[in-house]
Order: sequence, then C-alpha cells, then structure tokens
Amino acid sequence: MSARETGDRSSTDTRGRWQVEGERVPASQRAAPSRLQRRSQHGPAWVVLAMLSLLSTGRGHIREGRRGPPLLLGESEPTLPPPPPPQLDPSHSTDVTALADRPAILNCRVHNINNKTVSWIRHRDIHLLTVGRYTYTSDQRFRALHEEDSDDWLLKINYVQTRDSGMYECQISTTPPLSHFVRLNVVKPHTHILGGPDMHINTGSTINLTCLVEYSPEPPDFIYWNHNNKIISYDSSRGGVTVILEKGDLTTSSLLIQKARPSDSGRYDCSPSNADSANVTVHVLNGEHPAAMQHGGQSTYTNSSLGNILLCLLVLLAALHATLM
Repeated sequence: MSARETGDRSSTDTRGRWQVEGERVPASQRAAPSRLQRRSQHGPAWVVLAMLSLLSTGRGHIREGRRGPPLLLGESEPTLPPPPPPQLDPSHSTDVTALADRPAILNCRVHNINNKTVSWIRHRDIHLLTVGRYTYTSDQRFRALHEEDSDDWLLKINYVQTRDSGMYECQISTTPPLSHFVRLNVVKPHTHILGGPDMHINTGSTINLTCLVEYSPEPPDFIYWNHNNKIISYDSSRGGVTVILEKGDLTTSSLLIQKARPSDSGRYDCSPSNADSANVTVHVLNGEHPAAMQHGGQSTYTNSSLGNILLCLLVLLAALHATLM
C-alpha cells in the first residue's frame, strides 16, 4: 500500500500529529523533518543567527574598508608602522618682545602631535599654566589657544607687565618629555632727549632739543614741551619757536628756539600723551667758550660745534626713519 505523506499544516491535526490517508501514524514511523525544513519554518531570521554563529566561532570574517584578496585561514592583518614621533619647530616658536599693557602671544609649533598633549610652564615659579586647550591658573590674563588641525599651540597673555618677562617652557607629553623654551621680554614706552641732562648754548644761537619716544604701543597723539613747568606757546610774542613732529614706531619731536637769550635758560620737559616725560636743563651763556669742555661728566658745546653735531643727528634720524618705513 502506498502511503502519501503531507508535511504542511493541513496534514496535521491541532496538536501537530502526522496522518497517512486519514490514519494516525505512530511516532516511531514518522520521518524527522530536515534541518532546512525546520529552519524554513522560522523565516530569514535563521540566516542572521547562522552568520553570528560563524563569527563567534572564528570561522567567518566581516571586514570594513579592506581591499585586496581575502585573508587565508590563520592569516592575520598586516602590522602598520608606528606613527612618526612629535617634532618641535623652533623656527616658528621664537622669542617675543611685547609692549606693556598689550597682549603677548607665545607660539609652540609641534608636528605629528598624535595623541600627545602640549603644556605651557612659567619657569620663574615652575607654574603650570595650560594643558592642551585648558588653562590651569587663576590669573585670568593667561589663556590657551589652539585651532583644530593646526600645529600651533599658543599661550596668550593679556595686559602683560614687566614682571611677566622671563622664560616659558612648551612641553610635549612624550617619554621623556620634549621641551622648547621661549623668552618673553616686556618693554615700556621710553622717552629721552638727545644731549641731556645738561646743555650749554651761547647767546644768540639756536636751541635745538630732540625728544625720542620708543616702544610706544602707538604713536602719541601729541607731545607737549614745557619750560620751567609752563607749556611753551608756539605763537607767543617771543617768536622764533618751532616744533617738528614725526610719528612712527620711533616718534621724534624737535623744539627749535632761535636767537637764544638768558631768559631761555632752565628746565625743558618733553611730555608725550602715552609715555613718561623726559627733561633736560639748558644753560644760555654769555661770552666766548672753548668748542667743547667737560661739565659734570657731560660735554658742553658752543654754537659752531653744536650745529655740526645736530646736523649729523638729523641725518641719522632721517636715515633711521627711512629704514623703519
């Protein structure tokens, strides 16, 4: 007798029992369903489970981004060479001269930083100032600056003072640490008068006082000249008073007083708007004197020799001004 066996749900009763032409088949005579038949009952989920099983046993590989032939059984990925070590660039990490009360920026350029960090240390008191982009000091004038994908690690100091002058260390967290030192020099505006502190002039000659203003954050808006604590009026009845002002990195102001007289003797002050003042004492003399004589450790000149010296100074100042421009 031929028996027709059906494996679908229509050939089973509610309890999943097998039947042959309406008759129940004993369990001992039933054919076990194949593995594929059992898995097909669960749909595509068994495919995912099978792949995960292969991966967990090491017999399967999923690689992203790998090109080239597949690896053989037991073959490992090729070992990549180590990255180059961090390298300092001293040519872009130079000493800095800054003006007082202005910001100063110290730079440390590091190539191939990889996963290392850059720190700034003040050597005066071995004080850690910054680590990476973070600042570790209560002095709010200090700030760490760094732009993403840049090799420059900056230390910015706002409103620098002369006490901030000194050595600063840029340190990379290698083993042993890699360091570079940057010197900060803070300067204040300086004013002085050529030929001071004493000048001797013959009666009737021209008084020529030249005031220099150096290291100024910007050229002064004005420079006042005072004689014995009184502002000199350029349009006074005395006449013959002229001031020549040249602004720049080096600002000069020249006071010219023609036909000097004894009343022109006294203290002259040069007072810039953004720097300390300087002074010189002028002595207007009567009678003949040697071309040059020592007075209080300073040379004193008569009209002829003083004129030659002033001419040379003006030529030098003109050359210096042309160089700065």
